Amino acid sequence: MEQLEFADFYVASRDVCLRAVLASVVDRSLAEDLVAEAFTRALVSWPKVSRHPAPRAWIVRTALNTRVSWWRKRRKDVPLEAGAYVTAVAGPGNDLDPSLLRVLRQLPRRQREVIGLRVFLDLDTRATAELLGISEGTVKAHLSRGVATLRVHLISQQHSEVLP
Repeated sequence: MEQLEFADFYVASRDVCLRAVLASVVDRSLAEDLVAEAFTRALVSWPKVSRHPAPRAWIVRTALNTRVSWWRKRRKDVPLEAGAYVTAVAGPGNDLDPSLLRVLRQLPRRQREVIGLRVFLDLDTRATAELLGISEGTVKAHLSRGVATLRVHLISQQHSEVLP
């Protein structure tokens, strides 16, 4: 019975969790790996995770925490060239506009995380603050700054596409 509940949760939540993580890490391949790892951990602990007040948020937070853990283990690896990113690939959960992903890459990590949780997972300010371990005011500030930056870049991009 628990496996059926988990399977339903996975099908209903995978894409939205992937979009939230993708907004934060802006690397499709990494986001997929992180979300897969988070869902694997959720399956192992499903009785506990299923009782969590926001299981999708648990998935996203676990994915982001896993990213930090992986980074710590691999920080001695040779980094990619500055500005090198994996190109977004079409597929489930990747309906983010490539121009939006380009602008998201320019935002600081915390702003990307807040936007991922608030916009793509539709968490409220309090839940986002608790998941990230920051105050509600800090969540609001990061969201405001991030959205303002997105708005400026995307509007200027639209104008440059319209004008010859």
